[in-house]
Amino acid sequence: MRRGKNYIESAKLVDRAKLYEPVEALDTVIKTSKAKFDETVEVHVRLGVDSRHADQQVRGAIVLPHGTGKKVRVLVFAKGDRAKEAEAAGADFVGAEDMVARIQNENFFDYDVVIATPDMMGIVGRLGKVLGPKGLMPNPKAGTVSMDVAKAIKDSKAGRIEYRLDKTNIIHCPLGKISFGQEKLADNFNALLGAIIKAKPAAAKGQYVRSCVVASTMGPGIRINPAKLTD
Repeated sequence: MRRGKNYIESAKLVDRAKLYEPVEALDTVIKTSKAKFDETVEVHVRLGVDSRHADQQVRGAIVLPHGTGKKVRVLVFAKGDRAKEAEAAGADFVGAEDMVARIQNENFFDYDVVIATPDMMGIVGRLGKVLGPKGLMPNPKAGTVSMDVAKAIKDSKAGRIEYRLDKTNIIHCPLGKISFGQEKLADNFNALLGAIIKAKPAAAKGQYVRSCVVASTMGPGIRINPAKLTD
């Protein structure tokens, strides 16, 4: 795979054989960011669990202390007073059966988070095949199925992110933007890793955090010492 000049220059600043301390790793991510836009910083955490087993799932949601730096567009499925509440709380789109039809017929996906009141999940369930693969299906564990739509909208806009295992037992999450600086990124990192460690399944055996890598959108991955992350 051919790499650009900026990536090659950035990679020279990273010691591939080293396992970095978290703060040092985030400092290095900032130094290796060469793009002309405000890159997103991401973290990738490989866990010592088997996602094929229900008792080893790791999933949850957290509002990052400093948000993600991304403008979040929210779609809410609600009716009556809850729909009015959603509009007042700043939802970008609010609907019910009409919104289901729009998504099915027009491939409407101009939003980042989908929230639903529990009574709407019957009709939202029809969208499982299209929302599920995009990671948009409302879920009580992620706080996106709730009667308190105002709080759910506020949390989503404030930078609530969902963390969940993929098929290779890795969690991928945004931590914020390069412009946040090392301190804010470190606060977000510590909050997210704290939540992931707290969510350790009782059935998990051996080393829980196997590896942890941080990287900017266009930059090289920087490995963090997993021994520094466990409780």
